[in-house]
Amino acid sequence: MPHGRIAGAVTMKIRFLTWLTLLMLARLPASLAQPACPGIHVKILNIRNSIGTVACALFESPAGFPVEYLHSATNVMVIKIRKSQARCDFEDIPPGKYAMAVIHDENMNGKLDTNWLGIPTEGYGFSNDAKGLLGAPSFSAASFRYDGQNIDLTMSLHY
Repeated sequence: MPHGRIAGAVTMKIRFLTWLTLLMLARLPASLAQPACPGIHVKILNIRNSIGTVACALFESPAGFPVEYLHSATNVMVIKIRKSQARCDFEDIPPGKYAMAVIHDENMNGKLDTNWLGIPTEGYGFSNDAKGLLGAPSFSAASFRYDGQNIDLTMSLHY
């Protein structure tokens, strides 16, 4: 084969492979082709059933933490539970210090139910798996730094 024909065949193969690659990339789902929005992504574990909702409350200060989450939290997300799993994604959050409280609101009344002694009867959890001595943990015990990039947290509920 003359030298010109070999170069032409190689050029055709390169063009073909380039087009094939572009076609394959065009078929990728958008979530694979583009990076996710920066944010705080929380996977909730140990949900005892799929009844009700999970409320994730993100606080940027100790004010109202964690009891007054509907009034004091910076962001609140209430989501349905699917197959005893839940995930909260807080996007477009400025860098700073935050703490998170999560409750499993089984009867969907917008609060963490307790018995007559004040002991929770629904699931709850805090960032850093923080625990309080005789009640909820402090904001500082549950707080974490967020730098504005993606952060993946895992939180377990306690019943």
